[in-house]
Amino acid sequence: MGGFGYTVRYFAADLAAMILFLVVFLATKNIYLATGVGIATGMAQIAWGLARKAPIGMLQWTSLGLVVVFGGATLLTHDARFIMFKPTAVHLVLGATMLKRGWMERYTPPAVREVARPMLNLFGYIWAGLMFTIAAVNLALIFTVDAATWAKVNLFIDPLAIIALFVVQNAYMRMRAAAAGYTIPSGKTPG
Repeated sequence: MGGFGYTVRYFAADLAAMILFLVVFLATKNIYLATGVGIATGMAQIAWGLARKAPIGMLQWTSLGLVVVFGGATLLTHDARFIMFKPTAVHLVLGATMLKRGWMERYTPPAVREVARPMLNLFGYIWAGLMFTIAAVNLALIFTVDAATWAKVNLFIDPLAIIALFVVQNAYMRMRAAAAGYTIPSGKTPG
């Protein structure tokens, strides 16, 4: 699988429950239905992975735990702010996790990991900064906008920021690889 497809597959799997939650909420305006769908999706992903004996990433376990805790609090208290805190918690956990050297290697095709490692470490810290920024913005939104606006930002603006950094990282790493005389095999993208 090409580098871009390889990376997107892992990110999509890691974020599927949150994306589905936001889509259901925006379509139905029912935070409780969306919360139930998010919890069920996260549990189904873990169950599917375990049934296939596939490795379950830390982000998936963390996301499931947080959606169960914050989603459960929303369902029990009928207060949407609990589930709205989940992205802040996830991004803080992600940011802290991304401070660890080597975390990006999972998202990089094996053929280019060794040569890309120094750049992956640098961009790992940049990604951590983006996650902390998104967490702070989400926290501010909880207290300043309605739930529909909050959901739109989380569904559209946050992913656009992530995609933009991915594109910048990809272009930078390709330029650095070319300058170093390394040719990336066709269809393989570092990062």
